Parts: sequence; C-alpha cells; structure tokens
Amino acid sequence: MRILGLDIGEKTVGVAVSDPLGVIATGVTTIERVGIRKDTGKVIDYIREYDCDTVVIGLPLNLDGEDTLSTERAREFYRMLENKLKSSGPLSKVKVEWQDERFSTVEAEEVLIQANMSREDRKKIIDRQAAVVILQRYLDRT
Repeated sequence: MRILGLDIGEKTVGVAVSDPLGVIATGVTTIERVGIRKDTGKVIDYIREYDCDTVVIGLPLNLDGEDTLSTERAREFYRMLENKLKSSGPLSKVKVEWQDERFSTVEAEEVLIQANMSREDRKKIIDRQAAVVILQRYLDRT
C-alpha cells in the first residue's frame, strides 16, 4: 500500500505519493482549489488511483508551535476528508495523519533552485514539491 501526502494551501493542494515500499515520495500533481467538498473528492480519487492506506497532511504551525489561519484551514480539510472516507465504505479504513510542515516550502524552493528551475516554473510546482517534502519527512520518521 502507498501513502498520499498533501500540502493544503489557500488556492491549491500539492499532492505526492510514496512508492509501494513506503521509502520514497514523488510529486503527483497540484489541485486547484474550488471548494472543500470537490477538493477532498479529488483527493479521494488519488487515494483510489494509487491504492493508498494512509494520507499525510502537512500541519502548518507558527515557529513557536502555535496555530495560524492556515492551520485551521488544514484542520477543516482534514475533518472533511476523514468524514468522507468514513462514509465511503471500502475507504473507511484509510488513516489520515498529520506531519509538521514547518519550513517545507522553503526546503522545496531550495530543491527547485538547485535544479536550476526558473522562478516561473518553480511557482507552478512549488506546492507539489512541498507535498513531497512533507511526505518524505513522514516516511523518514516511520
């Protein structure tokens, strides 16, 4: 089984997936946000497509560990996704977990700069790369 990683933003959701052994995270896509119900529905489509048993959502906290507006947005997404999964029959056993995402976007940006990617191109895939960082951190700690 694979693990799906998510970077929840205001305008987009970055998506990454692990390899079947749960060792390496790879970017999948960036979902343009249209509404929480449709956004979580698209995530469920990826859970099915990649046969995932766990979803890891980046938890955006302040440096001091306090919640932010982004934290509440991520928690709302988490609740909606968890409720949809529980009511979907075969996907009701999929776990949804948190991963601290502090500095994930900075780390993702550094990786893309090292790859000599232009600023314009980095902007297009930064959320997907942040999802890779979040998921890889989770894989490395489990």
